[in-house]
Amino acid sequence: MILDSERFIARERPHWRELATRLDALDASNAAATTPEAMLDLHRLYSRAASALARLRSAAAEPTTIAELESLVARAYAEIHATRRHRPAATAWQWVAHGFPTAFRRHFSAFAAVLWITLAGAVAGGALIAIDRDHRQIVIPGLFSHLHESPSERVAREEARDPGDSQAAHATFAAELMQNNIQVTINAFALGIIFGIGTALILFYNGFILGAVVFDYIADGQTVFLLGWLLPHGSVELPAIFLGGQAGFVLGRAMLGRGSRLGLRRRLRLVAADTATLVAGAAILLVWAGIIESWISQTHEPAMPYAVKIAIGLVHLAALTAWLTLGGRKKHTTPAPHPDQEAAP
Repeated sequence: MILDSERFIARERPHWRELATRLDALDASNAAATTPEAMLDLHRLYSRAASALARLRSAAAEPTTIAELESLVARAYAEIHATRRHRPAATAWQWVAHGFPTAFRRHFSAFAAVLWITLAGAVAGGALIAIDRDHRQIVIPGLFSHLHESPSERVAREEARDPGDSQAAHATFAAELMQNNIQVTINAFALGIIFGIGTALILFYNGFILGAVVFDYIADGQTVFLLGWLLPHGSVELPAIFLGGQAGFVLGRAMLGRGSRLGLRRRLRLVAADTATLVAGAAILLVWAGIIESWISQTHEPAMPYAVKIAIGLVHLAALTAWLTLGGRKKHTTPAPHPDQEAAP
């Protein structure tokens, strides 16, 4: 079949321009197209350009066009097959701006399950305290022994304390809480290995304790203190624990393999990067929550107005929500499919 070179070039040139634009963008940022969808798209454009080059060579097309296409194909080949040295700052920014929030949204159904299970635990904990307020001695662990007293007693004691005399104690307590919360988050992820059952139990128990504390303080008329105490760090700490649970459910779903024809090893390999990303993001958030808890959450009126503390918590929550829901979004792009939806080979 005789090739109509002019028509063929006119049809294919837009795809060459798109490939050149992608390569220029990668060169300008000195970063590789690391997302699976970006790499697949780049490879598709490269394969099409290489195929067009072979056809034009066989048809003895215009040498200038062939030379231009040869250069483009060589650039694309180098980008796909060569090892590019990344700038650490650029790679870290890609993870923050794209990798972490994209991984979160890709498995949002698992995050929704985390919220529902935690809410169920909170309702159960609140109901138990509603039946008998003295149950707080049994429900609340020893690490939170300061919550064994009545909320009114604690509020009076905290507000009468000199902030300067308690900073060291607050920092120590915040460090203990940070260690505990990181352990809870890692366990929530790791216990996903038993098909998500362990993750569900940890989330329910943590929700149970949270619901008991919240109901106890609200019933005692200490809602403002509760918000000023929990919101500054809790607006970051709780979502971080939820992220660990989300990673645990993703792992549990991969273990179950329901609706997927892929083998277990393949399923685990497909979710490994996303689960690691979610846990790493949760750990970073927990460190920040510990710092906020030490310097802000544990400082009460009159040293710091509750309205200021509540505002700080709301700003934290809004910023985190915007980051996770909007980060990494691009116009006219299709979200990556869930790994379990990948077609069997």
